[in-house]
Amino acid sequence: MATGIIMADVAGKTLTPADEVFLANDAIGGVILFARNVDTPEQVRTLTDQIRLINPNIIVAADQEGGRVARFRTGFSPLPAMGKLGKLYDTDADRACQLAYDAGYLMACEVLAVGVDISFAPVLDIDGVSLVIGDRAFHTNPQTVSKLSDRFITGMNDAGMQATGKHFPGHGSIAPDSHVSDAIDNRSFEKILACDLVSFKHNLDKLAALMPAHVIFSQIDDKPAGFSKIWLQDILRDQLGYDGVLFSDDLSMKAAHVAGDVTMRVKSAIDAGCDMALVCNNREDALLAADFAKTLPDRPNKFGCMKSQIPNWQTDLRTTCLHAFSYYQQAKDNIQQAFFMDMPTTGSANDKDPTQYHC
Repeated sequence: MATGIIMADVAGKTLTPADEVFLANDAIGGVILFARNVDTPEQVRTLTDQIRLINPNIIVAADQEGGRVARFRTGFSPLPAMGKLGKLYDTDADRACQLAYDAGYLMACEVLAVGVDISFAPVLDIDGVSLVIGDRAFHTNPQTVSKLSDRFITGMNDAGMQATGKHFPGHGSIAPDSHVSDAIDNRSFEKILACDLVSFKHNLDKLAALMPAHVIFSQIDDKPAGFSKIWLQDILRDQLGYDGVLFSDDLSMKAAHVAGDVTMRVKSAIDAGCDMALVCNNREDALLAADFAKTLPDRPNKFGCMKSQIPNWQTDLRTTCLHAFSYYQQAKDNIQQAFFMDMPTTGSANDKDPTQYHC
């Protein structure tokens, strides 16, 4: 069987008996947390510790990008939308680059402290016409995206977290939201290479993982990039020489349904070159995917490198775990002063995450 190739989710803020049985399945290699799984930092750390008691090798992930995509809010430092760093870059490039580093470092510290190995970040798409990307992207200019994302990734890495660039080869230049509709980009490879791919190419040597887009680039392949051997093998692996981890985007998204039922979606993603397939917010499909994984030949565990060194937890998040990060307080102060002087230092309990799906 293919061990550990499915990443899925759990029901709530504590594990149910059904969750415990599910996580013990050898096909489950990752858990992604959503806003429904989060209350306080202490509660999240208790949950992630419970998950690892069942499966110590599991990768725990979340989407903690900043701005409107932030699963952790109450008790966590607010992070600006990356587009705010881009706006600052236009008037003060050096300060924007420093704050991009600080944002990456700050995010990684607080996510690691609660027992989460990785945040699926940063977004390397350009801020073009996409209905779902927008200010999640650093800028409209791919060169600026490259510079700011480089510093954000370095901040993550210095805090001890590996980075995952998304959504390869770029979701920003196509309007439809692939969560809820099909997304087709009719541009030539040359135009994509000259624009959307710039930031991915710039960061390839720094990215431990990539997440491909559920976008069909019709002049290159008739399959979404995440199901395309042309994109993932011929272009990414062979032409660009990338050897890192490939996580599928959520196979429950509307644009992924072009491949068929969930077992066909998993097969298409793995056959194309993905190392781990995400099946979110549908336990029935996740169980089917896990059963299907048992029919696949085992594969080298490339995704093991995404596990992080989780700091020891005692009783108080702010006086124990976070002291392990030498630059944490400075990064937090810098972000607070630059973007949130009129807000509390931690997210508000009333500041709810509008996006429950994976991004």
